[in-house]
Amino acid sequence: MGKTLAEKILSQESGTDARAGDVVIAPVDVVYSHDVNGVLNIRQLRESGLIDLAKPEATFFIFDHAAPSPRMEMSNDQKFIRSYAREQGCRLYDIDEGVCHQIAAEDWVTPGKVVCGSDSHTPTGGALCAFATGMGGTDIAVAMGLGKTWLRVPESILVKVRGQFSPAVYPKDLGLYIIGQITAEGATYKALEFGGDIGQIDMPGRLTLSNLSVEAGAKVGLFPSDDETRTYLEAYGRGEKFQYLSADERAEYEKILEVDLAEIQPMVAKPHSVDHVAPVKEVVGTPLDQVFIGSCTNGRLEDLAVVAGIFKGRMRHPRTRLIITPASKKVYLAALKAGYIETFIEAGATVLSPGCGVCGGVHQGTLADEEICLSTSNRNFKGRMGNPKALIYLSSPATAAMSAVNGVISEPV
Repeated sequence: MGKTLAEKILSQESGTDARAGDVVIAPVDVVYSHDVNGVLNIRQLRESGLIDLAKPEATFFIFDHAAPSPRMEMSNDQKFIRSYAREQGCRLYDIDEGVCHQIAAEDWVTPGKVVCGSDSHTPTGGALCAFATGMGGTDIAVAMGLGKTWLRVPESILVKVRGQFSPAVYPKDLGLYIIGQITAEGATYKALEFGGDIGQIDMPGRLTLSNLSVEAGAKVGLFPSDDETRTYLEAYGRGEKFQYLSADERAEYEKILEVDLAEIQPMVAKPHSVDHVAPVKEVVGTPLDQVFIGSCTNGRLEDLAVVAGIFKGRMRHPRTRLIITPASKKVYLAALKAGYIETFIEAGATVLSPGCGVCGGVHQGTLADEEICLSTSNRNFKGRMGNPKALIYLSSPATAAMSAVNGVISEPV
């Protein structure tokens, strides 16, 4: 019997014949936390008696949820984490660097490794064929202190794609469609594995899909490593870390979802659940108070390129605020060089420093009562952007940009 990607990675890392349902102990190759959870992780580490980091060279903290800090409590937390990072000699990414998951993809994640993060969207790293998963405070503390963790090997759901995307349809639309099919709980503690004709899905698209996998409840969202993976790693100076890794032909899956990309339409997730999906055409005309483009889901350079193409020579609608946040400093600098930032500002956008921006509702861009926002992020739960009386729709960057121009939800062209 062959192995799924999850089984293969955890077998390789644990040195066992890992199968779905088994419990394995595996080394943690990369572990990270951010400004919201970092203090909790450090305190739990100390309370456990483990005090020091097992692998400071493979541990990092990043300030992204509140960057720069909007209030003294967050400032004190960041001060505490800075001090601990200096004490332990681990990497700290300060308020100017970007979102933790984007940083992890750019600087740390490689195929076949185990990556643990204190944030639920850590599965983003599965796009690079790593077993990347989010964990709670105690588990992250143990991973930091021992350099290893225990994992139940998840059953796998295969998303087998074929065909090609239609114009104005993007991986974000595919991700929302998949979540609608599986539901928000349909892949709970499963590995969501992508296969079939994945060659046309570039790395930014894969990062988007792996990021969204947790919105179906998945433990990980995995792509096999291929030439696209190699090219990405080489671009970020980690080409020597590449290895080809894919599921076996006779791997056994709990479920197979076959998707014809040509049938996917521009999609939205309606309030207040990510699986409350519909084609954009069904909600066209919904008035918008704000549009947010960014986050760990869709704040990459390729996303900004699509948005800049739509905004060239256009303005946002006067009644619709537009906030754009690059996912990392590298993305921001590249967007500056390409002229995208100038295009956004001329179009009436507010461009924030790299980070989570509006997504988590910690600061900058909080919605007023009964306001409606169209966002390229990954969650639209009640209160997600800081106000439980507001409404959030989710879409691709193309849909968001066209909607900002028109002031109402609009189909991209």
